Amino acid sequence: MYTPDTVSGGTFASSPLHQFFTRDVASSLTPNSTQRTTLIVAGCYILVIGILWHIPILSWLIYPFKLLTVGFHEMSHAFAGLLTCAHIHSIELDPDEGGATRMSGGISSITLPAGYLGSSLIGAALIACGFDTNASKVASLVLAVFFLFTLWWARRDWLTWVLILGMSGLIVLFWFVAGGVALRYLVLFIGVMSCLYCLWDIIDDTISRKVNSSDASQFAKICGCCPSQVWGVLWLFISFAFFIAGVLVGLAAFKESAAQQKQDSSVFLPVPGSSGALSTAPSVGGLVIAAVLGLVGVL
Repeated sequence: MYTPDTVSGGTFASSPLHQFFTRDVASSLTPNSTQRTTLIVAGCYILVIGILWHIPILSWLIYPFKLLTVGFHEMSHAFAGLLTCAHIHSIELDPDEGGATRMSGGISSITLPAGYLGSSLIGAALIACGFDTNASKVASLVLAVFFLFTLWWARRDWLTWVLILGMSGLIVLFWFVAGGVALRYLVLFIGVMSCLYCLWDIIDDTISRKVNSSDASQFAKICGCCPSQVWGVLWLFISFAFFIAGVLVGLAAFKESAAQQKQDSSVFLPVPGSSGALSTAPSVGGLVIAAVLGLVGVL
């Protein structure tokens, strides 16, 4: 027979320890004024993306970010392959918002779902980082590393080069605006875009219509126990959970006000020429350009 845990003669639900944890979780997830602004901006992003998505001419405004999300998808396949000892031959992006990662070896049951789940996880991480300026700077540097790997794997694909060089330039530009505040909102936008695109792609490719070449269809052939729609629904729930988790992590981890973020940002990877920057410190733009030129030299 089950007997509820008791603390000081009462149930655990009424214990001071339970009340402490309840209050702590509630306070951690209650947005402050800066976080409320971030949530409002994220909500506006969702609305704007939803509108632009269905207007043929205006949809070109978000076209580069759609391709970037496709790049995240293919990059996730490649990194999953790398972790399972696959040999990555190439990454290609298609102007029609498609892509392909060619590899040999690896574990297909891991590399196939990694595309959807990996890109949604990246989006969720960017959403969380979009709540804080310094976290957005770190996220941008991590993206730069991912970009370099992707450029190596896609060294013969001109569209990938144009996309990544353009996005790198945009990130560097926004780093210089308002002490990095603009970068924070750019990272937030990329995160929201990545999560939304992933959710839509799963619904479109695996649930509303069956695409035989989709990752879910290939995964269903390997497993043999469930149709691709079942895997699509499962991946959809996981991707949505990542989306929500990104918001919750951002709320819990980054409680600094806008003024505090501005002060912290002035001494952490500051904009060259600002009061917090050292005259001997290399600029972010210089580091990115040097890395790209070095890669070009290797190729």
